[in-house]
Amino acid sequence: MVGASRDMTVVRIPLKSAKHHFGASWSRGQRPYNEDAYQAGTIEMPAFARRRPLSLQRNPRRDAVGGDSASGDPQVFYFGVFDGHGGSECSEFLRENLHKYIEDGAREFGLRSTLQRRKGEITMFGQSSRDGNAESVSQADKQALRDVEVQGHDSATKIDPPTKNGDSEPAQAETVKSDESKLQEADVRKAEELERMIMKQWKELVGGYFRRFKPEFFSLSAGGMGHFLEREAVASKQLDKPPPKDEEMDGIGVETVLEYAFLKADYEFVYAQVNKDASDNVRSDAAINQHEVLGKPSGYGQHIGGPKRFKGGSTCSVALISTPTPMPYWHPASPATLVTSHVGDTRILLCETATGQAVPTTSNHHPNHPKEAERMRRYAATFVTDSFGEERVAGLANTRSFGDMASKRIGVSAEPEITRIEMAPAQYAFMALVSDGISGTLGDQEIVDIVKEAKTPEQGAKDVVSFATEVSSEGDNATCMVVRMGGWERRSEGGVGSLGTKEMRDWRKQEALDPRTRLR
Repeated sequence: MVGASRDMTVVRIPLKSAKHHFGASWSRGQRPYNEDAYQAGTIEMPAFARRRPLSLQRNPRRDAVGGDSASGDPQVFYFGVFDGHGGSECSEFLRENLHKYIEDGAREFGLRSTLQRRKGEITMFGQSSRDGNAESVSQADKQALRDVEVQGHDSATKIDPPTKNGDSEPAQAETVKSDESKLQEADVRKAEELERMIMKQWKELVGGYFRRFKPEFFSLSAGGMGHFLEREAVASKQLDKPPPKDEEMDGIGVETVLEYAFLKADYEFVYAQVNKDASDNVRSDAAINQHEVLGKPSGYGQHIGGPKRFKGGSTCSVALISTPTPMPYWHPASPATLVTSHVGDTRILLCETATGQAVPTTSNHHPNHPKEAERMRRYAATFVTDSFGEERVAGLANTRSFGDMASKRIGVSAEPEITRIEMAPAQYAFMALVSDGISGTLGDQEIVDIVKEAKTPEQGAKDVVSFATEVSSEGDNATCMVVRMGGWERRSEGGVGSLGTKEMRDWRKQEALDPRTRLR
């Protein structure tokens, strides 16, 4: 690109050491060791942000963005918090591997960038150039047409770039659209095959609940409720609304990829534990890589989760952020798309800049949740209330989790709850990801208000963990991640700032310092 503006400059920032953009802190509390884990960084997958509207006066060569720019798609950022129970094997496995399952799923499903211009828009630019409102078609448009020509099934069909006289443009657009639809149909067929395969594997390995479960974002032919983008189109027609634009209808959505990646990661972890011989102490205590040759495992999944069979599990909350331009998501003028994928009782919170209110993007998957109770009652024999008044199923507080192999037959699965949020510039001040060691002690608004008083996200994460550990009576592991958003500099301006929960926090602290309270 020649003469790139400041907004088009791609900046690479070491995220984990950028105290002003990201911060994380953890404490084992009163537990003998820490079972929580977290992960942050960028992930190699196509962008899924909503494209900004293009003006007819825009120069496609000079103003290329996203997938049409020389640098390709902007980076997709990945944040995750994992809360293990029964040990740290499962949470560590998710920390090191879950993002790889998402990357592999995006490749296998043929996930396409939402930022690349569709072939129909090439004609629009060509028409604009005929009218003298824009320059000739860019090299990206010509290359896109050549790619379609190579991938087309009919080698005799030739597609030339649009010309200024426009004589052959309608036929060109029709041919390009036909080839594009063929490629999309092939991707959908492959996706349906992958979905049927993972569902068959779960039925054969576990059975029970998985004989009739229907993943929300899987295709109808695979037993699910339909792909995300397809369901959006159907819903719009039912509500008598105009059909979505092309970029909102075609292909496979990131929601389908996330659901497949979660189920695949959980399957391989559980499969590995099933194959381990827990009764053979000599074999189970042997080196993990004793049968590996030149770094290649000889047994499928034997190296997952340690040498012994692990019967515990882990909850998980993952956030993916994608922007329509190379401008970073924390820039006050940058819109972004946030997709959260959640299993268990870890939480993801947003702080709204205008009101200062906490906006939860996840819900706790507990037996007392109406939706979870309805989903599991046909498989779980009963829900038991413990001495603390909390409902449990098979001894677990969560109805969804990774691992927990003994409870899979009754529906304790890793089907994620997925939420998509289109964020306007500076709409949110920051995002907080916390484990239940914090959310079980503090309310959502208390967590947000503590971060408001910090100068940096790193300090905010430390303050939340320190306060939760100090006032907690259970002493559970506590982990907090704070991610800066576009409205960070205005985080204390909305509503009453951090004063709304100050009285409650002062009371909690006073109670924690009272020795008579500790003896109750």
